[in-house]
Amino acid sequence: MTVTDNVVVSIHYTVRDEDGVQLDSSAGREPLTYLHGAHNIIPGLELALEGKQVGDQLQVNIVPAEAYGEYLDHLVESVPRESFGDNPLEVGMRFEAQTNQGPVSVVVTSIEDDLVTVDGNHPLAGKSLSFDVTVEDIRDASEEEVAHGHAHGAGGHQH
Repeated sequence: MTVTDNVVVSIHYTVRDEDGVQLDSSAGREPLTYLHGAHNIIPGLELALEGKQVGDQLQVNIVPAEAYGEYLDHLVESVPRESFGDNPLEVGMRFEAQTNQGPVSVVVTSIEDDLVTVDGNHPLAGKSLSFDVTVEDIRDASEEEVAHGHAHGAGGHQH
């Protein structure tokens, strides 16, 4: 069996940034299990796994456009401090901002007097990522998994 749309794939992985710093790994944990073709993982990794088989190992470098997107300056905005009400603020805090395009997760990047700068980019936007991956398991997805757009756990239950 090979990795193709509508199969459930389990992988072990380690991901590093462009400086070689490890960002995440499944080592010592259960493998990551996802429904292939349902956009459950970043596009570049999903594409690299297409056609692979159990036991295949790969190293793949993924550019920002195929990972978490390019860094977009227009997603950085300074807003008046009073927009946050009486909430205590610290750099690094996350909020959900209501925009014309719907809710966006933002992080506070600076606080200066009465202005708070927030960034709506994903923390890994603009970064190339390097993955070491081993395909651990591949199985047919159930009709329910395909309908729901994600893999379910052992016995067909959602996580």
